Amino acid sequence: MRKVPAPPPRRGEERRSWLSGAPPPRWVRALPPVLVGVICAATLASDDRLDIGFVLGAIPPLAVLSYGPPATALLCGAVIVLLTVPAFQLDRPGDADLLTVVFVSVLSVFVSFVRSRRDAQLDLERTVAEAAQRAVAPPLPERVGAVRCAGLYRAAQSGTLVGGDFFDVRDGPFGVRAVMGDVQGHGLSAVATVASLLGAFREAVLDRPDLVSVAARLDRRLLVDAAGARHSELFATAALLEFSADALEVRVVVCGNPPPLLLRGGRATELEVTPWTPLGLGLADDCAIEVSTVTLRPGDRLFLASDGVVEARGAGGAFYPLAERLAVLAAGEARDDTLLERVRADLLRFCPDVEDDVTMLVLTPSPR
Repeated sequence: MRKVPAPPPRRGEERRSWLSGAPPPRWVRALPPVLVGVICAATLASDDRLDIGFVLGAIPPLAVLSYGPPATALLCGAVIVLLTVPAFQLDRPGDADLLTVVFVSVLSVFVSFVRSRRDAQLDLERTVAEAAQRAVAPPLPERVGAVRCAGLYRAAQSGTLVGGDFFDVRDGPFGVRAVMGDVQGHGLSAVATVASLLGAFREAVLDRPDLVSVAARLDRRLLVDAAGARHSELFATAALLEFSADALEVRVVVCGNPPPLLLRGGRATELEVTPWTPLGLGLADDCAIEVSTVTLRPGDRLFLASDGVVEARGAGGAFYPLAERLAVLAAGEARDDTLLERVRADLLRFCPDVEDDVTMLVLTPSPR
């Protein structure tokens, strides 16, 4: 998958606000020292005593949101100094009020210490989880053999990189092969199945001579996994593609997945392929899967989308018209990654509450 220039945000952080674990915005960090500075300037500039000392009581809790123990302690010390130095002429708190502020300050430093430790632990766990998920579904390179690739994946479960959808493009002795699929369920519960299928696909790319046998390998993998699973029904939809050496011919097998769309001459048309049953039903070895062969021209692009795109419903209950919108969104010689972002933005305008994984893949024949 193509990445934005460094430092890229974690995909899970794209949907998180600072109240949900993301780093606080700058104005939150700046608020405690700004309040201290404003109070100091106001009291020194005024000839009369100002009754604004109560504002200082908010500074220690605010510091906990953004700062570690040393900075929080420094700000709490500044609050105590402002309350006790006669030159500032604040509320002149009594002993009980001053002890309350000191207690709140000490408590704020302790809470800041606990928060910092937990944030460090969460960052470590998030880093490990992200590394593990990227090992399952690594980013796509911009080119695989004679095919340019661009992929976009937004998991339905916030904070995750891998869900129930998957895709991969690999070069092997029998040509460039690509897969896009959707396993039963979504979210973290489907990651194990995704990892199993991707592993089987990467092995089949190297030693299976045709696309039907690749589909049979994935089907068998699901059957084996289902035998030891808690729920015996385990299936996945998938679209498999195999490009010729010059990438001007593609063979397609569709197992329950939406057929690829061909972008050619400003139009988007669905490939005429023979559909097959989803993987995991044990039918790939017993029946002959029909492979469809499509001749490609220079400038053609293949667009694959998951169920989360084509089955997204708008306010009126209508499905997202991908084929109609795709031709318009691809106008103007849009780059592959730009096209993916355009389709995603258009999908969110059509259906703001997408509840399924959103997965798209663009494959462009590009002989060297």
